[in-house]
Amino acid sequence: MIAFVQGPVAALSAGTAVVEVGGVGMAVQCTPTTLAALRLGEPTRLATSLVVREDSLTLYGFADDDERATFEVLQAAPGVGPRLAQAMLGVHSPDALRVAVAQGDERALIKVPGIGKAKAAKLLLEYKDKLGAPHGSVPAQQPVASGPAPWSEQLHAALVGLGYAPREADEAVAAVTPEAEAQARTDVGALLKSALRTLSRAR
Repeated sequence: MIAFVQGPVAALSAGTAVVEVGGVGMAVQCTPTTLAALRLGEPTRLATSLVVREDSLTLYGFADDDERATFEVLQAAPGVGPRLAQAMLGVHSPDALRVAVAQGDERALIKVPGIGKAKAAKLLLEYKDKLGAPHGSVPAQQPVASGPAPWSEQLHAALVGLGYAPREADEAVAAVTPEAEAQARTDVGALLKSALRTLSRAR
């Protein structure tokens, strides 16, 4: 198994990052939150899980080992493939999923595209005692500062990497600035999702 990839980010597109490893570009499927943390040309280290199918080999990338371990538990459930497992992590952090399962929160799972009420109920039973207890640790985020904020530069780079024009990225960053300023700690992943919704409505 390929446990991780490490190297400079060679390309970013919708759902995919290409990381150069020993002169080879490794295409890694990532959530928008993970992509938002990457910058073209800068080094990164992604925990990975290789999904083998008869007609394909797909590498999924994650911000850390906890996300990868959670992904592997999620996609092992009946009726849940790697795409849906990744979508779940695109909406919820591993700890948020643990809390949802522990509390039997169907509404949290229904927020994930592709999961309805009946499927959510089945998954809550399937994941019970498999995801474990919440770790209770939340990565520290930089507070929003005056002037060009790191979050805005990061978000702009992520949008351009996803194929949007710099002008579109500028407009999307401006559109989500009030949301960023309202956050006690900046959540770039949430801002990216809001920016993508804004751009989708504009097109």
